[in-house]
Amino acid sequence: MKIAPVAEIKARFSAYVESAKEGPVVVTRNGRPVAVLVAAETDEEVEDLLIAHSPRLRRILDASRKQIAEGAGIPHEEFWRRARSGGSSRSAKR
Repeated sequence: MKIAPVAEIKARFSAYVESAKEGPVVVTRNGRPVAVLVAAETDEEVEDLLIAHSPRLRRILDASRKQIAEGAGIPHEEFWRRARSGGSSRSAKR
């Protein structure tokens, strides 16, 4: 993993893009991390990165974890049964 200031990244962006293929490049401003340059070779990798850092997805996952902790989840088998059937029907018991 490399670490470089914004000014250095701007001056040699192409070189850092190449370097990111070998591992993340942490971009700093005033010595503090502000971004990470990560290589992606496929559209799927880009999509995975975007989804992983989606605030909306994070809220959905946090709400789901809270529901599960409160006992409001459904068993694993039931989830997959519903997923395979394409239905999103909710249990009558809430």
